[in-house]
Amino acid sequence: MGQIRVGTAGWTDKSLIDSGWYPPEARNPEQRLRYYASQFPLVEVDSAYYALPAERTAAAWAARTPDGFTFNVKAFSLFTQHPTPVRMLPADLREAAGKAGKARVYLKDVDPEVTDEAWHRFLAALEPLRQAGKLGAILLQFPPWFPISRANKDYILACAERAAPRRVCVEFRNHTWMTDDNQQETLGFLSAQRLPYVCVDEPQGYSNSIPPVLAATSDLAVIRLHGHSNQWESHDIAERFRYRYRGDELAQWAGNVKQLAAEADETHVVFNNCYRDYAHVNAGQLAGLVR
Repeated sequence: MGQIRVGTAGWTDKSLIDSGWYPPEARNPEQRLRYYASQFPLVEVDSAYYALPAERTAAAWAARTPDGFTFNVKAFSLFTQHPTPVRMLPADLREAAGKAGKARVYLKDVDPEVTDEAWHRFLAALEPLRQAGKLGAILLQFPPWFPISRANKDYILACAERAAPRRVCVEFRNHTWMTDDNQQETLGFLSAQRLPYVCVDEPQGYSNSIPPVLAATSDLAVIRLHGHSNQWESHDIAERFRYRYRGDELAQWAGNVKQLAAEADETHVVFNNCYRDYAHVNAGQLAGLVR
């Protein structure tokens, strides 16, 4: 069985801080990250989706965590074809990005030179983590309007090539990738390219629900647990991820994690039910079950 790392999608959420999960002595960002890293060996940086990270920030993360700690980093929204507020781009790129006259832009709205520079800065910012041996995978979470197609497969490969030698992992939010007819094709494509498929647990029965398929398509396996909120389509993030896993659910997922870990050298499990301390308590419980 390969190594299993369990963590959460973030450590700075205000509702988490308000929940009392951190001890009283963890009063500032440095102390909170140090405490988090004493509890878990893995964290996912969700903030990089909203704005390009800063190299000095990544250097601080590297310095505040022990050897062997791992940061997975969510790709900037522009790269995964999500709407991106122009104001969230670096100041010197905003004029070029905003020439379409839109407050929010998609990849198709901006010149390739803007995208190239954004990618350059994104990867450069992660370099302190890479140099410290603490950069795990860059999460490419594609949107519901990104269906299975030859063009979209080519785009996934283009992102992986841009990021190389850093590794990426791929999460889908359009159901066409994992229908009964297409599931084998999707997993075969990722396996052929040695790209990790992100296995998900999320509410079912919605138009773009992805089934909880377990598959290791490279030497790294990744699971993201989103919970089962009945407000899955809400625009309120807190409502969407407000779900605490029960003991029986965690026991089932512990078995799933061990099954996946038998097929991969390393398995990352990220709890994304980030409401108050739900993700952190559940991550600790699952870590105990698979330990």
